[in-house]
Amino acid sequence: MQFRQTLLLMVTTMSIASLGVAGCTPQTQTNAQSTQPVTSVQTPQREPDVVYVPTPQEVVDKMLALAKVTKDDVIYDLGSGDGRIPITAAQKFGTRGVGIDINPERIQEANANAQKAGVTDRVKFLNQDLFSSNFSEATVVTLYLLPELNVKLRPQLFKQLKPGTRVVSHDFDMGDWKPDQVVQTQDGSNIYLWTIPEEVPANLR
Repeated sequence: MQFRQTLLLMVTTMSIASLGVAGCTPQTQTNAQSTQPVTSVQTPQREPDVVYVPTPQEVVDKMLALAKVTKDDVIYDLGSGDGRIPITAAQKFGTRGVGIDINPERIQEANANAQKAGVTDRVKFLNQDLFSSNFSEATVVTLYLLPELNVKLRPQLFKQLKPGTRVVSHDFDMGDWKPDQVVQTQDGSNIYLWTIPEEVPANLR
């Protein structure tokens, strides 16, 4: 009788021990799972300020002509889209150019277009926010933004650009900063030209 009680006690103890091991197994797996590396998610760029509309080639040619672009210039296109302005300047005049655009798809497209045009040694495209970019080396700046964005950008133009630098805008002006010249294309587009002054007028500071 005592032997049977002892045997029963042994079986019961082994069963409880087995349950204890089985109960620990999921905990071990859970701990293993919790040590898996966490994949970081990159913060996306903010949305573009304007809907992309390509500048017609006729307007591109007129903008470059109005700015009197030469091979000695460095042209920065702020909001460069498919890259056609720096690419055209490089093809026609051998100008070195930089395009800045916040949309990585546009940068990819511009780089492909530069490669097709054979001017990758003269132009480059940067995926940046133009409002925080450094374009101080430019001798010509081209724009196709909205009026309020031109005005928002104006302090940066005055701050970064050297006197004598030409600024050309397709269709939109700069508010109180009156242009040196305005021309109209056959399709009715207006092109505005400004020159960075030696001293910024008091009403524009």
